[in-house]
Amino acid sequence: MNEFSIKSYLLRAIYDWCTDNSLTTYLAVKVDEFTRVPMQYVKDGEIVLNISMDAVHNLQIGNDELTCSGRFGGVAFALSVPIDAVIGIFAKETGQGLVFRENEFVATHPIGRSNASNREKPGSDAPKPGSRSHLKVVK
Repeated sequence: MNEFSIKSYLLRAIYDWCTDNSLTTYLAVKVDEFTRVPMQYVKDGEIVLNISMDAVHNLQIGNDELTCSGRFGGVAFALSVPIDAVIGIFAKETGQGLVFRENEFVATHPIGRSNASNREKPGSDAPKPGSRSHLKVVK
């Protein structure tokens, strides 16, 4: 039996959640030879794309590929991102979303919010407080 990756389903879920809450959806992408994005905006092999409804047209999040068209510096561009190239998806306003690592995902939460379930337990392998994601908010 051929199973689809859970990653595309999680991308669609976070995208829908952002849209339902009127949040701006950002997609962090690792750029490779299979990724079609405007290369002049790629930094350190990565690009962050605004994929909210106001920013792109004809967004399709398939099981293998995300496609849409967007404007960069006023010039229309057809985007194509393999699902495997997606690093993370998150809301610009809150920072909430998912960050993917090789064949796994990690839930994110806004900096400064904490509760008992988010506190590090002694001896755990969780990152130390204050360590930050490599993702940056682009305005």
